[in-house]
Amino acid sequence: MFELPGLAELTERAHVVSLPMRVKFRGVEHREALLLEGPAGWGEFSPFLEYAPSEAASWLASAIEAAWWGYPEPVRDVIPVNATLPAVGTERIAQVLSNYDAVHTIKVKVAERGQDLAQDVARVAEVRRLFPDAHIRIDANAGWTFEEATLALEALAGFGLQYAEQPVASIEELARLREHVRARELGVLIAADESVRKEEDPLAVARAGAADLIVIKAQPLGGVRRALEIVAQAGLPAVVSSALDTSIGLRQGAALAAALPELPYACGLATGSLLVDDVTTDRFLAVSGALQLRDIAADPDLLRAHAVDPERRRWWMDRMRASHQVLNDKAATTGR
Repeated sequence: MFELPGLAELTERAHVVSLPMRVKFRGVEHREALLLEGPAGWGEFSPFLEYAPSEAASWLASAIEAAWWGYPEPVRDVIPVNATLPAVGTERIAQVLSNYDAVHTIKVKVAERGQDLAQDVARVAEVRRLFPDAHIRIDANAGWTFEEATLALEALAGFGLQYAEQPVASIEELARLREHVRARELGVLIAADESVRKEEDPLAVARAGAADLIVIKAQPLGGVRRALEIVAQAGLPAVVSSALDTSIGLRQGAALAAALPELPYACGLATGSLLVDDVTTDRFLAVSGALQLRDIAADPDLLRAHAVDPERRRWWMDRMRASHQVLNDKAATTGR
């Protein structure tokens, strides 16, 4: 068992940045992150702004693992990655995807609030036209009802989807939808993301037979070691993804992908291409459609250039303090 660093030490080693994005993603145009420089390297704490301490604490655990304890031994050092396409209009698709190197797998965001199924179909159709040989997967972020999801997958299955990620919110609905897809012989696999990382029991979706595969992220699941445990217990194929991280956070995701016994799908770890700038001069970007495993360190000049104002830093320090308290309380009650 690793010992949790004290809050004073974390605060002393913390840097908070705001990075501009090339395109709006999850409703934001700047991505904020708190970076920690520890004895083992760098870690990232960047839960989305609406997450409460109870959920954000796992992200802090992941950052501490990276910066203080390091990673498990890798079994591979080359990690294939997918391109991620936000819910942009069809006229912007080619330009957004041009930011990626060697596009062989594309995750298309669908079910965006304020958009309709016709826009989703048009987006996927244009991706298939531009990249006829690519693997296409869609991600609804639990944005459809069961009825909407059945209509959507009927409409989109013909484009040869690799899988549909979190099309509906609940595990019960996922299981029903998976049965519907099988009965209709649509040939679309169902992937669970939020139903793994946001559930109190990350194994519930596997026990319910509600998904064909799971999407795992190092930060929300509490770090690489914890995520590896979940995959082993779930017994399902896993896709490693990120949460719009800086190169530091992407390195945490890459450590997870590198340590998995099997890696059957390209990983969602190329989202650094969606950022205009980063915290390192040697950005963790794909070459020939893959990431080469290597160490990443933040650059002091870029940390200063992208530093948030003092008020915003205090907000992040308060957030880290609350998340650290959650980890302390958990350690006191569970010994973990």
